[in-house]
Amino acid sequence: MISKVVSFALSGLEGVKIEVETDISLGKPAYDIVGLPDAAVKEAKDRVRSAIKNSGYDFPYHRITVNMAPADVRKEGSDFDLAVAVSILKSNHSLPFALGQNVAFFGELGLDGSLRKITGLLPVLISAREAGVLEAVVPEGNREEASYVDGLTVYPASCLRDVVNHLLGVVPISPAETVDFDSFISGEDGNDFSLVRGQKIAKRALEIAVSGGHNLLFIGPPGTGKTMLARSIPSIMPDLTKEEALEITKIHSVAGTLGEEGIVTRRPFRTPHHTATQVSMCGGGNVKIHPGEISLAHGGVLFLDELPEYSRNTLEALRQPLEDGVITISRASGSVTYPASFMLVAGMNPCPCGNFGSETLKCSCTPLQIKRYRERISAPLLDRIDIQVDVDSVSYAALVSEKEEESGEKVKARVNVARKIQAERFADLPIHTNSEMTEREIRRFCRLDEKSEEFLRKAFERFHLSMRARARIIKVARTIADLDYSERIQFKHLVEAVGFRTRENNAL
Repeated sequence: MISKVVSFALSGLEGVKIEVETDISLGKPAYDIVGLPDAAVKEAKDRVRSAIKNSGYDFPYHRITVNMAPADVRKEGSDFDLAVAVSILKSNHSLPFALGQNVAFFGELGLDGSLRKITGLLPVLISAREAGVLEAVVPEGNREEASYVDGLTVYPASCLRDVVNHLLGVVPISPAETVDFDSFISGEDGNDFSLVRGQKIAKRALEIAVSGGHNLLFIGPPGTGKTMLARSIPSIMPDLTKEEALEITKIHSVAGTLGEEGIVTRRPFRTPHHTATQVSMCGGGNVKIHPGEISLAHGGVLFLDELPEYSRNTLEALRQPLEDGVITISRASGSVTYPASFMLVAGMNPCPCGNFGSETLKCSCTPLQIKRYRERISAPLLDRIDIQVDVDSVSYAALVSEKEEESGEKVKARVNVARKIQAERFADLPIHTNSEMTEREIRRFCRLDEKSEEFLRKAFERFHLSMRARARIIKVARTIADLDYSERIQFKHLVEAVGFRTRENNAL
């Protein structure tokens, strides 16, 4: 008879239901796995055989055919080992043949029958729950990760023998307790906002950018605090909701970068080196398509220090994700779409020597050198950066001043309020921040009075702004108004937004 066991395959961040069917028949001993398996799935034959024997159960020496349906979905990795083993034991009458279809099995088997931790478990458990699965058996090493999925009873097991005893009712496995995310308190990484001395305009720009999820570029000589400003962002980032945390955790689970907590409790802050390749930034791979840095930064910040030092191809690949909030990676093996809604923060020098435009330092670069340096960053990419700020040196008196700077905690409180306003505004829409608004939402939520419209028209013509730049100025103005608790965008809000976009030294 044919036995059936349920598991799930990972496709991007979604799980696809897989039925693992096993048929044991008389004939010359053979052991085949079919259904479009990759090399790791085919190798499960040897792992499962040894795991069953070393766990004290009989392995059938007959003709064994394991089919993974649907056959047109590619199965990758070692996550199906446990499902294959349970299916064989069912077909060999070592387990109840009537084992229900509402139980899903996940885990890699060691030769001794032990269950090893797997990656990408959270997204498949969520998909399993949505598909009507009521129970899931997972490796003990994934207990913390699985404990954040509501509406699904999860049984963490250490080995195959534990699973069999549980299914037979001999020694039931205690289900993992569901953890309340709201009770999980975690500290922030990075520098506190109060450690940045001076730089009033840059700090104001940073608060606006974080409040609305806007892209930000710091331009200034070396040593003026651009990197320190960026690294203070985690101290003012808005709190994560459970839904946001689960979405971010799904990406990090697939990438295998989850910590011991089993869930991401703070917004990502990714800082890839300037030698990062296009694939490492966007995602990809020859066998399994992994998320790249821009997806790992989803819901948080991607910080690119020394922006012109990154390769042109790598930077140009950011244009589409910055616009759409997702990235689709296409390979010969298939196509996968990952979320990539991140806040881009970048730092750069104004010229090769770094002193152009400085009030205290003299630039030694020729106009041609400056032109070539700035041309490393294309105009279309710069057009997608909402706020561009000049950062100059801080005086020694300001550095040693005893005056207390505003703490990150106070700034974060204002950011949280601004984000709450936006959440209420976009409650009926699939967006969360002002930076995500399309032209339709801009017309609905960002009406300008006659005076403001005329001012924006003059700025548009004087600085030769694009339609995209106009839209992004209005979105920044909307965020400034939110921080000012203003229902409408006022003239002063628009003036400040235009100033962050059109300052002479920023006209790269």
